[in-house]
Amino acid sequence: MKRLRWPTWMPIDPYILLLLGTVGLAALLPARGTGADVASGASTAAIAFLFFLYGARLSTREALEGVKHWRLHVTVLACTFLVFPLLGMATRGLVPVLLTQPLYQGLLFLTLVPSTIQSSIAFTSMARGNVPAAICAGSFSSLVGIVITPLLAAALLGSTAGGFSADSLVQIVLQLLVPFVAGQLLRRWIGGFVTRHKKVLGLVDRGSILLVVYTAFSEGMVQGIWHQVSPMRLAGLLVVEAVLLAVMLALTWYGAKALRFGREDRIAIQFAGSKKSLASGLPMASVLFGAHASLAVLPLMLFHQMQLMVCAVIAKRRSHDPGAQERPGEGPGEGPGAEVTSVAPVSASRTSVGTGTRSG
Repeated sequence: MKRLRWPTWMPIDPYILLLLGTVGLAALLPARGTGADVASGASTAAIAFLFFLYGARLSTREALEGVKHWRLHVTVLACTFLVFPLLGMATRGLVPVLLTQPLYQGLLFLTLVPSTIQSSIAFTSMARGNVPAAICAGSFSSLVGIVITPLLAAALLGSTAGGFSADSLVQIVLQLLVPFVAGQLLRRWIGGFVTRHKKVLGLVDRGSILLVVYTAFSEGMVQGIWHQVSPMRLAGLLVVEAVLLAVMLALTWYGAKALRFGREDRIAIQFAGSKKSLASGLPMASVLFGAHASLAVLPLMLFHQMQLMVCAVIAKRRSHDPGAQERPGEGPGEGPGAEVTSVAPVSASRTSVGTGTRSG
């Protein structure tokens, strides 16, 4: 039987459609009472399991080998956790003209989350860039983000994100860091199993994230948070995010050129340094924002789809650059990660990048 593929004429990530469907379900049938307690408990367990799998998939050997290219990784980390947040803070001046305060806080949180892995690899491969560097850069970003993102959120968002209380720190450690470390420690014994069953576990990843989204948006509906958002405000948010993405794409490309990186490294820097991880950001927002997580993740969900569509076009054009050379066995393709990159140009063919990394 011929395998069904996502239509090439539809440049929309199908997982985004599932996320939107989950949001619609939460709007029509939000979890209440005992159902809300059950959903919250299941969501907490799902977040812990997600980060356990992230730890089990992260290849320590490859991460250590990637340290050799430290200038590139420092550049990507600086873009992800320094330049992005500075631009996010600059949008404070758009409140209340284009953004409401809650949407600004969600936008600022978006700028704090780690970079992607899978989509960075896929687009870097399509553009004939440095794929191993993209793998390591995304892995480092995800690893650092487990610690840095909550700290930045606590510092920049204050009480909105739970502040710097002992309870919030304990919750972050127990739900994110401990499962991740446990996955790393057990990788020696379960790494092969995770690799052999990566497709099934990938579905578990995505199902867990859908559960987190449903719980967050259900809480938002019960709390009446969505009455604060109008179509005009959403349009303003999209405009701001489009400008933010354009600025980061330009900075990463021309900034890397100014730092004298070669073409292949510049491609890896552009795609790893300009994107944000939906797979990491959603669980973190659920831990940090609680009942307000629905508005906090809305900018991230919109930005995620926007970055896939724009980067797919850029990667396709970069692949036709005069200096582009295809390496043996490489093509646009599948890297490990929880992000879904089913944008039509990317999914046309797959690459066999050998790694156990799977965090998004």
